[in-house]
Formats: sequence, structure tokens, C-alpha cells
Amino acid sequence: MTKQEISEIKKLLTPKNCSITRICGCYVDGEKNKKALFGQAFLALPEEEMFKYFEILRKALSGTLGKNLLNLEFPLSAEWTGDGAAADGLAADSPEATAEGPAPEGTGLGNGSAADALNAHGLLLRLRDSKLKDDALLEEYFDRIIENYEFVGNYLILLVHDVYDVPGRASDGMDMEDASDEIYEYILACICPVELSKPGLSYNPEENAFQNRVRDWVVSLPDTGFLFPSFNDRSADIHSLLYYSKNPEELQEGFVDRLFGCPLPLSAGDQKETFQTLIEDTLGEDCSIEMVRDIHERFTELAQENKEAPEPVVLDKTQVKTILADSGVANEKLSEFDRHYDETAGESTSLLMNNIMETRSFEVKTPDIVIKVKPDRTNLIETRQIDGRECLVIALDGGIVVNGITVRTAGGQGIGPDETDDIS
Repeated sequence: MTKQEISEIKKLLTPKNCSITRICGCYVDGEKNKKALFGQAFLALPEEEMFKYFEILRKALSGTLGKNLLNLEFPLSAEWTGDGAAADGLAADSPEATAEGPAPEGTGLGNGSAADALNAHGLLLRLRDSKLKDDALLEEYFDRIIENYEFVGNYLILLVHDVYDVPGRASDGMDMEDASDEIYEYILACICPVELSKPGLSYNPEENAFQNRVRDWVVSLPDTGFLFPSFNDRSADIHSLLYYSKNPEELQEGFVDRLFGCPLPLSAGDQKETFQTLIEDTLGEDCSIEMVRDIHERFTELAQENKEAPEPVVLDKTQVKTILADSGVANEKLSEFDRHYDETAGESTSLLMNNIMETRSFEVKTPDIVIKVKPDRTNLIETRQIDGRECLVIALDGGIVVNGITVRTAGGQGIGPDETDDIS
């Protein structure tokens, strides 16, 4: 899904545009016991409760694509066709690829992760098609989440069902409300921590006194969530889902594998660390400030070229190698690049540009100093041998400010307030 497609679904989670048909939930304690189950028509909720649910649901569609929000693809072997077999080249949401037919049972499909994955996809399809009205199916899914979700404490599992009448879109991008020929039916799930409110004093109007506040259990914004099926090309795509994680470095790989059977990409932090290791191994002794600066400049140009792109820029091995070549990396270094990439990242692994390079600033760090420079002023920094010592030299064009105080350099120059943004 692109940012625009996510925003389109997110806009449905408002009082004005809401078409949610049903909401269901399961409250789980720290011992993995189900303490409460509920389900009802969403529009029957009191208005104040509805607004709070909107806030929770919208959060599960918030964040940065490639970091908090991940597009996950179901392996072909894990796609349920409804006849006890995996899908094989079926079109998204085609009649042959729906959840009609007998319920997939893990025991009837053999043992192991493949059977679990197949059952997971079929269960999602059946949940969506049941419109969350099948209590036995809901309890089965809640049990599956509880069994695999790693969390210390109480939490609330929320599921909503919605049917979106997708409006047509004119060539100028404007919606045509009377030209709809697509129905997008989906479920959105959130897993929210439930925590005790903070202790404190509160005012008791009956006794006209401040007293110790009664602590109660409060539902927090979700840590985890997913949207199924994906809304790709403004249409339902049962071959994929959108996964949300509040912490992009804690994606719960085991939970995703067992609940969906989908492979997870490297986390944003792991991608950055992988790329840094790759550059260091490839360049070796040539890994200088100047060379890294040239690579950063090429990435900055690429970011500028793609600033209007609806999706994050994804780079495969060949594209990363091309960027290094364009940055002036020597051919003898590039000859070892493929081996280093395969060992560090994996031959078929792709990296998101936003995850591996910060293009909005250029940072130089030593154990005692951190210098940040605007990407278009990286020429202000260079390394130089001075009195036999390797030094970092910063051109003080116009002077310098220390703790907000304009100071004089040896040349007697100060600096204007508008010039302080180039280096920090």
C-alpha cells in the first residue's frame, strides 16, 4: 500500500465517513486468560466511546512506511483457496480465491509451519467474510493471537469489520462519488496494552476534599495492528496485508510468522546497521569522510528525485552497487561488493533508502564531538594533516556562534543569526 492508499482508508475512521459495521474485542490478563469478550454494531456505540475507538484504530494506520507500517506478502504456498489447497496464481479477491468451502483445519493439512500458515490465511478470509458475526470463529482467532503474542501485562484485542464503497477517480485525482464500481471489505485489528492509571490526588465534590484517586484500567494506543486484505491500487488484495508496529525495532517476528505465515523484512535499525557494515567492508581502507560524503550526496540526489513518490524507494543489490559506482567507489572495491552484500544482507534482500541513509543532514561523530551539517554544505568539512595530527577542519564562513553568543574568530568576523543553520 502507498501513503495515499493508507490515508484513504484512514479517512474512513472518522464520524463523517464511518462505515464500520461491527466491532469485537477480547480482554486478556497477564496470565493469558480471557477476562471479557464483546461484540456489537459499531454505530450503536455511544458517541464518546466511538471517538475513542476511532483514535485507537487510526493509530494502527499511522507511522512511516517501511518502519512502523510494513506491507507483508503471503507466500503462495500459504494462500488458502477454500478447497484444502494453496492458491496458485489466482487473482486478488477472485471467486476461486475466497474462503468458501470447508474450514481449514491444521490437523487435516499436515503438521508444521506450512500448515499453520495456510490455516492463518484461510482464517483471515473467513473472519472477513463472516463480518465478525461468527462467535466460534472469533474465539478461535483470539486464541491464536493469545497463544503467540509476546507481551507482559494485560491487553485488549480489537477487531472491526468495514465495507467501503470505493469511489471512482477522475484523471485529475478527484473522487467521483456516483461512479463507484468497487467494494473493499476488510478487517482491521489492534492489540492495545491495558494499564493501571497513574496514582495521584483527585477532587471529590461530594466531600469537597482532595483524596487519593481510585486507579482503574485504561486502554492505551495499540502496540500492534494489521489491515487485511491490503488496499492495493485502490482494490482488495488478499495476497497481502498491512502490518503496524509501534516500535519499529520490535516487530515480533515469531508472532507474525505464526499468525500470518508472512516473512518479515529487516527492521529499519537492522537495515541501517547492515548498510553501514556493507560500506565499511566494501571500502576498507578507502572508507574516508570524503568518500562517505560523496555517497551521501548521491543518496541526497536520489531522495530529491523521488520526493513525490507515493512509496518508499526500495533498493536491491544492483541498485546499491550502482549508487556506489556513481559516488566514485573504485572498480577494484566494487568487484568484492556482491560477496559482501550476500554475506551481510543476503542476496535477495532489498533495503529502503529512508532506512539506510539520513539525507536531511550529514553527521560526523567522534567520541567527544558530534557535528551535523546541512546536506548541501558538506563541503564545509574536510580532513587534513596539521602538525602531524589528523584533524577535522570546518570552514568558518562568516564566523561562529557559541551557546548563542556571537564570538570573534582570528579574522575578526562574527556570524549572523541566519547563518547558524548550516552546522550544528
